[in-house]
Amino acid sequence: MEIRDATDADVDEAVNTLRRSITELCVADHRNDPVEIESWLSNKTVETWRQWIARNDSVVLVAERDREIIGVGMASLSGDILLNYVHPDARFDGVSKAMLSGLENVLRAHGIRHCRLESTVTARSFYESCGFRSEGGDALLLSKYL
Repeated sequence: MEIRDATDADVDEAVNTLRRSITELCVADHRNDPVEIESWLSNKTVETWRQWIARNDSVVLVAERDREIIGVGMASLSGDILLNYVHPDARFDGVSKAMLSGLENVLRAHGIRHCRLESTVTARSFYESCGFRSEGGDALLLSKYL
């Protein structure tokens, strides 16, 4: 598996990975509610992907194995982890952990020493196992010192 900068050429596979991850792996969060799923997927599009990779205030990474995109991650250069999704066929293969590590490395390289994220219910225990802790109030707002 390779973690690398995302490109425009990744768009179809990356959007598919995002959409399948949300639909198939985040059931504890959306409870198969069609309205909730559609809301969550509304910005997981080709057009949005192109906007994300063009931004200069963030980084978008992909995990690639056997020339297939199996993970997508994004972080703002102010320290917010915005995305960390894995393709359902690659779940529990270390993709999310490798992606998180890649995002943290980019943030460290930009002088960021503290990162934050809003976790799904599905991923909360994963992030806690990676050193993230609750910021208080909302149990799904987590942070970590890098």
